[in-house]
Amino acid sequence: MPLVNDNARELRSNADSSRAAQRPAPSTRSGVSPGGRRDLAIVTAFWAYVALSNILWGATMKASLAAMGVTDVIAPWNARLVQHVLLYPALIGGLSLSRRIGWQPLWRAVPLQLLYGVFFSALARPAMDVAQRLVGFAPWTTLRFPSVSSATDDYPGQEGFEWLASGTTFLLPYVFGLALLAAFDFYRRYRDSQLRTAALERSLSAAHLTALRMQLSPHTLFNLLHTIKGQVAWDPARAQSMIVQLSDLLRRALRVGERELWSLEEELEFVRLYLHLQQQRFADRLVVVVPERGSSPAVWVPSLILQPLVENAVVHGLAHDHAAVTVWVDAQTVGETLLLRVVNSLTPGYIGAASGQGGIGLNNVRERLSIQFAERATFNAGPSAVHQWVAEICMPVLHGLVTETDDS
Repeated sequence: MPLVNDNARELRSNADSSRAAQRPAPSTRSGVSPGGRRDLAIVTAFWAYVALSNILWGATMKASLAAMGVTDVIAPWNARLVQHVLLYPALIGGLSLSRRIGWQPLWRAVPLQLLYGVFFSALARPAMDVAQRLVGFAPWTTLRFPSVSSATDDYPGQEGFEWLASGTTFLLPYVFGLALLAAFDFYRRYRDSQLRTAALERSLSAAHLTALRMQLSPHTLFNLLHTIKGQVAWDPARAQSMIVQLSDLLRRALRVGERELWSLEEELEFVRLYLHLQQQRFADRLVVVVPERGSSPAVWVPSLILQPLVENAVVHGLAHDHAAVTVWVDAQTVGETLLLRVVNSLTPGYIGAASGQGGIGLNNVRERLSIQFAERATFNAGPSAVHQWVAEICMPVLHGLVTETDDS
C-alpha cells in the first residue's frame, strides 16, 4: 500500500469521508445507540446535580431551624437522596416520552408535555413519603416550638401546601431537564447537518474532479488521432507504430481510473509517450526536453495534471509558424513546494496572440488545483520576455513511496 504524507492522505480520504458521514450510527448489542447513551449520561449528570443541590439546601435549612430549637422538620439528606433515586426512572421515562411526542404541532404537543411535567412533579410528595419510611424518619413527631405548647398539631391545609410546595419544587427541574435535552438534540442535529453538508460538498468536488479528468482523455485522443491521420496516407508503417504507442498511452490513461494521485515519474512517462507521438509527426520541427527517467523527485502529483499543459505547448507552439519549436518540461522541489513547469518557444509575432490562450486545457488545470489544494496551489501561464510561453504550477509536496505494481 502507498505511504503518503498528510496532504496526500487528506486528498485520498475525501470519498471515504463522504461515505462515512452518510452511514447510520452504529448500535450496541442492547439496541442503545451511542446518541442514546450520551443522552442518558447527560440526564443522569443533570439529575445528580439537582439531587445534590436539594440535599445541600435541606442541610442548610435544617441547621438554621436547629439553631432556633426546631427539629425533625426537614427531611435528612439520605431521605432526599432516596427520593431523587425513586424519581429518576420517572424522569427518564418522561424525557423519552417527550422526545416521542415532539413539539409539532404546538397546539397538541405543549399540553401533552405540560401534562406529563405536572404528573412528574406530583410524584415528588409520595416519593418523599416512601423515602422517609425507608430511612426511618418520622417528621413532626418530635417537633417542639419553645413558645407553642401544642406545636405537634398539624396546621390547617398542611397537606395541600406540602403537595403544592413539592410539586413546584420539582416542576422546574423537570422543565430544565427537558430544555437541556432539547438543546443537545438541536446541537446534534445542527452538527449532523453540517457533516452532511460537508460530505455533500466533498462528493460534489469529487464528482467535479472526476468530470475534469474525463475531459482529458477525449481531448487528448482527438488531437492524437488527427496526428495519426496525417501519417496514414503517406507512411502507413509509421502510422501503425504510432497506433501501438497510442494504445500504450490510452492503457496508462485507463489505468489512472479514479486515482486522484500518482507518482511524478508516472506523470512524466505519460508526457514522454505523448510528446514522442507528436515528434513522429513533427520530427523536423519539434524538439523535446524532458527529465530523464529516474531523475525526477519521488513525489506524487494529481494524475494527468501536466498533460493539458504539454498539449497546449505543442498545439499552440506549432500553430502559426513553420520554425522549430522547443518544449521543455521541468520538475523540482523547493523546500515543501513542488514546481512543475512547461515551457515552449514562440516566435515574436505570436506572443501577443498567445496571451489570449485560456482554453479547455488551462482552465482544466486551474479548476483541478483549486478543488484539490485551494489556496495552497497556484497556477500561472503567460508569455515571458524571451519569446517563450511559460506554464507553472506551484503545489505542496506530496511525499510517497509506491510499492504496488501496475498491471501491464
